[in-house]
Amino acid sequence: MRTTLSLEDDVAVLLERVQRTKKLKFKEAVNDALRSGLKQMLGPAETPKAFKSKAVDLGRCLIGDVDNVADALAYAEGENFR
Repeated sequence: MRTTLSLEDDVAVLLERVQRTKKLKFKEAVNDALRSGLKQMLGPAETPKAFKSKAVDLGRCLIGDVDNVADALAYAEGENFR
């Protein structure tokens, strides 16, 4: 199939880079890129892997009541912050 293609600048740069690195003709690079992209677009959506983190015991709170902002700042910055 013969068609005219208008490429945006960033796509043209990427396509030229693929041509150089893989030593392909323009037509081959375009067909490979389209084939790969279309397969990805039509394929099943990849589900991200679940991220799990280990729970760690941090011990007791060393500054007392962290709900009272003034007390927490006094502990962190010293009594002179007021």
